[in-house]
Amino acid sequence: MSLPEGNEPKTRSLDVVSSSDDEELFVPLLPRRSNAETLKSSKSYGSVDVQSVSSESDEDLDPDVLELPKVIREAVPLEDDPSIPVLTFRYFLLSTIFIIPGAFIDTMNSYRTTSAAYSIFFVQIVSHWAGKWLARTLPNKRVNLLGLKFNLNPGPWSIKETAMITITANSGATGNLATNAISLADLHFGEQVPAYVAIGFMFAIVFVGYSYAAIAKGFLLYDPQFTWPQALMQTTLLQSQSRSDKDARDGSKQMKIFFVVLSGIAVWQFFPEFIFPFTSSLAVLCWIAPNNHTVNFIGSGLGGMGVLNFSLDWANITSSIMLYPYWIQVIQFIAFVIGAWILIPLVKWGNLGSFEYGLMSNSLFRGNGDLYPTAELLTADLKLNLTAYEHFGPIHLGAQRAWNMFFDYAAYVSGITWVVSFGYDKFKASYQYLSNKNRETGRAQYTDRLNKLQSKYEDVPTYWYVLLFGTSFTILMSIFLNGHLFMPWWAAIVALVMGSIIVTPLAWLYALSNFQLAIGTFNELVYGYMVQNISSKHPAGALVFGSIAGNAWYRAQYHLECMRLGFYNHLPPKAVFFSQLYGELIGVPINYIALRWVLSSKREFLNGTKVDPLHQWTGQTITSYHTNAIQYVVLGPSRLFELYPLLPYGFALGLFAPIVLFKLHQRYPNSNFNLWNTTVFFSSMSRFYGNISTGYFSRFLGGTITMFWAFRYKHDLWKKYNYILAAAFDTGYNLAILLIFLLFSVLTNYTMPNWWGNNATNIERCFTLF
Repeated sequence: MSLPEGNEPKTRSLDVVSSSDDEELFVPLLPRRSNAETLKSSKSYGSVDVQSVSSESDEDLDPDVLELPKVIREAVPLEDDPSIPVLTFRYFLLSTIFIIPGAFIDTMNSYRTTSAAYSIFFVQIVSHWAGKWLARTLPNKRVNLLGLKFNLNPGPWSIKETAMITITANSGATGNLATNAISLADLHFGEQVPAYVAIGFMFAIVFVGYSYAAIAKGFLLYDPQFTWPQALMQTTLLQSQSRSDKDARDGSKQMKIFFVVLSGIAVWQFFPEFIFPFTSSLAVLCWIAPNNHTVNFIGSGLGGMGVLNFSLDWANITSSIMLYPYWIQVIQFIAFVIGAWILIPLVKWGNLGSFEYGLMSNSLFRGNGDLYPTAELLTADLKLNLTAYEHFGPIHLGAQRAWNMFFDYAAYVSGITWVVSFGYDKFKASYQYLSNKNRETGRAQYTDRLNKLQSKYEDVPTYWYVLLFGTSFTILMSIFLNGHLFMPWWAAIVALVMGSIIVTPLAWLYALSNFQLAIGTFNELVYGYMVQNISSKHPAGALVFGSIAGNAWYRAQYHLECMRLGFYNHLPPKAVFFSQLYGELIGVPINYIALRWVLSSKREFLNGTKVDPLHQWTGQTITSYHTNAIQYVVLGPSRLFELYPLLPYGFALGLFAPIVLFKLHQRYPNSNFNLWNTTVFFSSMSRFYGNISTGYFSRFLGGTITMFWAFRYKHDLWKKYNYILAAAFDTGYNLAILLIFLLFSVLTNYTMPNWWGNNATNIERCFTLF
């Protein structure tokens, strides 16, 4: 999955929760009611396998259970055994095993045009079965390791240990935003950041985010009306695994299907990724008229519009078709149709904008259409070379890149405006409730069953977050005061302040809807305004700034979501806090190793020296960052907006569009105007296709089958197998990519020879396109 270009994690994004009635983005913040009242709800607001924990009617339930929304009390266990161990030897062993490939794959995927995320579902499923195997095979023996005493096998495997491994992988088996800035400096400016500086910075920005979670924690974490859909979805799968332990036959059948599908997709992915790349983009129109350039452009998914183009490559489809609610997929497909099938031909053949400046390119251009020699714009002391700028002239954008930026600005503002418009009543009710609780903080103010169960565990003290922030701040200041990482020290403080401001509103949005708004481009724009009057400035500074401000939110979201997952599964908060730090201690060095491998083995593809025939190792994300750096830092926002005066109106569109839809929703409440979420639409419109438009049609067809037909008409089967299959497909894909890397890059240097299904000129056989 991909978000608008900017400093955002490629995975874990836009995992929007489904509604059984395909109703709205936000899980409603239900009004508070007295314990005597029942909370009636017939809707399931999660893409979750909801099974009732009790056959009792609402009237028969305890008052503290009735304080929970129905979707929670149907999916979350309402009993707990605090004696179950969680930080076991088995936990540490399996967590380490699952973090290492995840951290490597997630970092590697960030350089690819399309990819499937390292599946947390896979970790959740396989670690559970691996843990049960360890519980059967490890000796029940106490060990003394450097004064630390522990039991190798303290008893039966528990679902709590599975949840702890899932949380650790959620934290450590991910990418790191710092790799963007480090890669940009290396690829485009020939500056390699020392390893100790890079790794220290990577740790610091991650831990800043975790420490910033304390800002919103007391407000959002314990309130039962904030469902945190992703955590609820994972909890449902965990409880399904727990129930399958009691029904060995059913659980065995599910796991058999999981491993059969995993093996099948792992074998198949060798074909589109290596042996038979023709299958990655089936351009039907090119087969009909292989020598017609116009038809080739319309039908090609690798350099054209992708009309009637199908893909059999899971990298172009991904498990999003099994996770996103159908109405979200409809909005995204409509945005694709407008962007690729309407706007692109209007530019190419209808004189809407300028076609000469690279219609589907992230690069920068001169007025005559040639690529802009951006290296000439900087002097040796990192100042703008005005003589060169006057000689080469203004910098021009490709048409698609220009409207991507316009809608990117609209999406950022829309995310805030939509929340305020549609969520004001919810916010007001929550604020009034907090005000009536005599200023109690944290979980003490809530009396529902889950908070009562969780009160048996010590909460994470505030000073832990303060110490974590102090350590991170010290590392950052040491880096910038010693002249590393291309940015003045005071800009780091501004980035930290900006990050602290956005944590609560964006966490509120995510806790209700699971929608994660990409904010990197906006951060880079702000940085451009900050330094545009400074004579000497490094272009990579914008990405450094964005990675600090962005991670302040992204990692805070990871922390809060994982704490909520621990809350649902009755894990000690201190253990959850530790598990996330442990995950990063393992994951960050692996992130750096993956970064160095990609830059050394794929450098020619990433810097444009060679063209990847699959259009996967295109480096389009890094190219986008480079474009932003030149626009915002070297030239400054003022010059950009002078040449493209319509771009700032994207902010106005993002401000007013949600208000218009909100007013229409108020006037016509039964017309589903609340479904047409402008933030999702603008975010999809801001997606850059990078000459890859294949997969979108196949993805929509797949989503129609899984999240419309199967969800609505085969719901029992959907509940039982949807997440199992999603995990199997993603895991099989990632296993194939890892095996291809090991077999043909590490152990050998074998290149697939050209043949009919791997044509040297064009693998789609759209021969007139190039």
